[in-house]
Amino acid sequence: MVRASDRQFALEQYRKRAGAYDLELAAFEPIRRMAIERLQLTPGDTVLDVGCGTGLSFGLLQRAIGSGGHIVGIEQCPEMLDKARARVAEQGWANVTLINSPIQQARITRKADAAIFHFTHDILRDEQAVRKVMHSLKPGARVVAAGLQWAAPWAWLTNTFVMAAALHSVTSLEGRGQPWSVLSQHIGEMDVSTTLLGGVYIASAVVGP
Repeated sequence: MVRASDRQFALEQYRKRAGAYDLELAAFEPIRRMAIERLQLTPGDTVLDVGCGTGLSFGLLQRAIGSGGHIVGIEQCPEMLDKARARVAEQGWANVTLINSPIQQARITRKADAAIFHFTHDILRDEQAVRKVMHSLKPGARVVAAGLQWAAPWAWLTNTFVMAAALHSVTSLEGRGQPWSVLSQHIGEMDVSTTLLGGVYIASAVVGP
């Protein structure tokens, strides 16, 4: 469970990172593409971008859902969301709703066909946040989570990188062995693949009826 004080700490972290966030995440763009492909989006779909940050996923999502689809981006950091809002305005996307709120308190007014958690470890470890997202999905919705995890003990160089990344991006290392485990309690068994010697995961599943 992520405490309110932890959420405040995370907010301060991301306020400091907002200016350089896109550059920091550039190396993980192949992971983003693979994660979004796993959503199996179709034109007209509504997708939740949980912890959307600066909107880095919006372009790929738009290509999949088309102008008849809809993106709901949820982000608690105002500085991050300002950049997402600028991205939307620059591209002229009229089918994006941005919500500046912790996931737990977000007013999500439409049921979604899919949800993506991209490098959102703290959100994935928060039972209330995960429950909120699950209640906002249609039966049969596709859910994908991607991020960093502990690799095997022998992959010490990979784990050093995961630790270094975690120190300025998460409030706790709890659950780093299986970051999707809270989500899987709600959605069932997930299809998990890994890369970077096991340090990066992509987990996906379909919401039951």
